[in-house]
Amino acid sequence: METQNKFQKRNKIIYWVFTLWMALGMVSTAIVQLMKNKDELANFTNLGYPSYLMTIIGVWKILGVIAILIPKFPLLKEWAYSGFFFVMSGAVISHIIVNDPVSKTFPAVLLLILVVISWYFRPVDRKISVNH
Repeated sequence: METQNKFQKRNKIIYWVFTLWMALGMVSTAIVQLMKNKDELANFTNLGYPSYLMTIIGVWKILGVIAILIPKFPLLKEWAYSGFFFVMSGAVISHIIVNDPVSKTFPAVLLLILVVISWYFRPVDRKISVNH
């Protein structure tokens, strides 16, 4: 029983460290996108995307972070994690397709990894309950 509690405590610490790091990354990139930062605008257009997509993605990132950090609403959290996964995996693939250097691709890879680890280690009360 004590081993299980240590395991749960360790997983909770891993969850919160990676979730807060992910949230910080998502919010900071959302702000840059919503402000239409010139470097981010150049990055988006280099990937072949229209500039208005920055606003859409920026707003959804902020809403997704709120959904993941607030208590309860496990289904909403799943949607937020799915959205983050699709946006960040799409960013990684887009950078690879246009042959961007690793320095431009790495932030998207890092955020994708943070999303997956946060999702994997989320506590039971933040998961959808499946009753058979």
